[in-house]
Amino acid sequence: MIPDEICQYLENWLHIETSPFTEIISFVPAGGGSINQAFRLETSSGNYFIKYNSADRYPGMFECEAKGLNLLRKSGCIQIPVVLHQAVTGKFDFLMLSYIDSSQPENNFWQVFGQQLAALHQNSSPVFGLEYDNYIGSLKQVNHPHASWYEFLISERLEPQVKQAIDDGLLNLTDARRFDNFYKKLPEILPQEPPALLHGDLWSGNFMVGGDGLPCIFDPAVYYGHRETDIGMTRLFGGFPKQFYDAYQDALPMEKGWEARVEYNQLYPLLVHVNLFGRSYTSQVRQITGRF
Repeated sequence: MIPDEICQYLENWLHIETSPFTEIISFVPAGGGSINQAFRLETSSGNYFIKYNSADRYPGMFECEAKGLNLLRKSGCIQIPVVLHQAVTGKFDFLMLSYIDSSQPENNFWQVFGQQLAALHQNSSPVFGLEYDNYIGSLKQVNHPHASWYEFLISERLEPQVKQAIDDGLLNLTDARRFDNFYKKLPEILPQEPPALLHGDLWSGNFMVGGDGLPCIFDPAVYYGHRETDIGMTRLFGGFPKQFYDAYQDALPMEKGWEARVEYNQLYPLLVHVNLFGRSYTSQVRQITGRF
């Protein structure tokens, strides 16, 4: 259940920001993944989405998430929950978002989704990375800027995950050598692209059908990177329907051979899953790197 510190904080916030007469009716458990506790806050002035965790366990997680959501929302390309408040109170950190009702998808849902992701990816930056670090799942994600995608991918994405997996006995030195060989081939494998604003963790669990029947995305791991990284993530756990990729390709064509590159763009999230969930994902990593 919601800790008393958060409940009292929210009650005070609602009285100031909505009405002194706003009353909390209930906290209804909501899907929030395996990391945080999540609830629908029902009040006399409307519903809100709340998630919380220990402030010490994942320092700054919700502050980073709020920044990422605001950056995505600023693009104006796709529906994003509104960040209403984020705070640390007592031993807890929490994030308060607008509550978005789900509905049935419009007939053109997947076409619109593909078009909107393409529009998001047209937001760019002078460098790959981000001005602050954040999280992917419960793992820290370092976003030091680089002019080269290959350097960023190696230094800030793959190598930290490979090192952690080796330190924890999940990968071995043979795996490390294969990654080194893979790094040398990167310029031949991945086409050069300008930095694109990425959701960063775009799988089926991080989008929903909003009340208008159109896409809404959330739980980002935002940074400016190679746009095929988002595409690779969408294909990792079953993939999205063909209409999504066709619409994306029509709006912002990827270079020829993008489907053959999907597995290389999945290495980072696969390594994240190795480090979060263990050996069950190592075989997928080795299937990709075993040829190097």
